[in-house]
Amino acid sequence: MVEAVMLWNEPNNLSHWDFKIDPEWKSFAEMTITAARVIREINPDLKIILGGISPIDPNFIELLTGHGVIDAVDVVAVHGFPLDWNHWSIHEWPRKVDEIRAVTKKPVWVTEVGASSFGAEEVQEWGMRKTAELLLPVVDRVYWYSLFDLPASWSATTRHKEAEGSSYYRHYYMGLLREDGSPKPAAKSFAEGLGICQWFHYEDHRLELGVEWLRKLGVKYLRTGVSWADWYRPNAEAWFDVQMSGLQEFATTMTLCFTPAHLGVQPHYTSPPKDPKDFAEFARWAVTRYASRTVARDEEMKVGRK
Repeated sequence: MVEAVMLWNEPNNLSHWDFKIDPEWKSFAEMTITAARVIREINPDLKIILGGISPIDPNFIELLTGHGVIDAVDVVAVHGFPLDWNHWSIHEWPRKVDEIRAVTKKPVWVTEVGASSFGAEEVQEWGMRKTAELLLPVVDRVYWYSLFDLPASWSATTRHKEAEGSSYYRHYYMGLLREDGSPKPAAKSFAEGLGICQWFHYEDHRLELGVEWLRKLGVKYLRTGVSWADWYRPNAEAWFDVQMSGLQEFATTMTLCFTPAHLGVQPHYTSPPKDPKDFAEFARWAVTRYASRTVARDEEMKVGRK
């Protein structure tokens, strides 16, 4: 069942929002507030989460507070990868959370955190254990990224790709499972209490195996995405139905993001939309279909009948 909807992903990261076009994030603010208003109309009980920020920057939260964004959401989310991309120690995690708590009264969730097996699988296993030790006592939700390694034939969602050197290739080793589906050491000792962040791609062949492994790992909380850009692909709604139906047994955070090329100021998934109401209409469709009060009641009744 969908327990929360996240509006965008890493809006202060150029790989996910083009702030050269929107340098003060005013378009982002208008888009987010408009979508949040629509979601409240459909299901006032649904948690609305600000897209997880990366880097963890309290100044960015203060900027969005000034634009009215923080008042429109229920939770502020952060992302961090200190063993792979961030320039701070994994031991600083509690301090990083406190930096955000110092500038907002909203709850803080860690909706993406992980460690790659790029250098050694043992490092990933240690990173998972240490992350759980540091974060589970201080925040309500921690989502490990990710369940699957990214297939070598796919492209990672990052702006400069191979030009980023080893930083780019680390994207391919974030999973608890290798590309062939075999488990790494971290999967065999998955920390109790962690959620999983797993992006299922359009018509992703890994969905069924993913559900099997989420059950095997005892995962209760899941974060995934429903892509606005993919909404315009052939049979997209049928695929989203398959995806969200397959994930119903988990308390799911549904992330809405990625601008369709024809609706952006620039024809790119990171672009601000030309009209913020377009994103709000996509949010209306997604929440009505997968997270309305009626859908939530139906899911509760199914659980009660079991």
